[in-house]
This record gives sequence, structure tokens and C-alpha cells, in this order.
Amino acid sequence: MAITLVNPSGLPEVDAYRQVSIATGAKLVFVAGQVSWNADGVTVGTGDLAAQVEQCYLNIGTALAEVGGSFADVAKLTVHVVDWTPDRMPLLLDGISRAAAKLGVTPVPPATLLGVAALDVPDHLVEVEATAVID
Repeated sequence: MAITLVNPSGLPEVDAYRQVSIATGAKLVFVAGQVSWNADGVTVGTGDLAAQVEQCYLNIGTALAEVGGSFADVAKLTVHVVDWTPDRMPLLLDGISRAAAKLGVTPVPPATLLGVAALDVPDHLVEVEATAVID
């Protein structure tokens, strides 16, 4: 594996992600921000944050598989959520858990969560981008 995930002593352990990733692979992959579109460009889960998060993560899995990678190769995620408030965290985590079950992985690389005013279209509640390193 090109990515080793670490929670250094002296930093809090967070269930949803690890604090540090160490990359040793040869191919750096940048996945564009993924929204909750399916392969036909139709929004999945209109009005449902958990469903949209799930679709975003599945889309990242699809993009990485196309170039010979998987979530095990993700070094960093950035998550943009429209009108974020901390009480929405259970919905975010539910979407991640559902995607993880379908992908057969535990996607816990370092992550940044940003609240935003809007995304590309009003129906999109979340966008997730990924950086991966593949051997």
C-alpha cells in the first residue's frame, strides 16, 4: 500500500479520520470534487445529505478504480457541505458508513470539512474531492 494512516500521540483520535497520512507510492492522483450525480448526470438523494455523501464517496471509488486505485490509496479528502452545522454530523457519518459498506473499505484518511454557502447547482448539498497515491 502506498498510504499509511497514523494518529500521532499528542493529537486526538477521531473515529471519522486519521490525523496523518504517509504516502510512498509513485503515482499522484487528484480526483475532482465529486457531487451526488450518478453515471447519467442525475442527482441522487435530492434533499438527503446522507444519500448525497454516499454517492459522492461511491463516485470517488469509481474514479479511483478507473486508474487502478481504491480508497486505500486516498491520502486526503476535502468535504464541502452547504449550510454546515455540527448537528448534521450524524447524517454525514451515515452517508460515509453506507458508502464504506458498499465499497468494502473504511475510508478514514485525513479530511477537512468546510461549510459553504452553495455548490454548482442548488440540489447539491455536498462535494468531496480526493488526493490519492498509487504504487
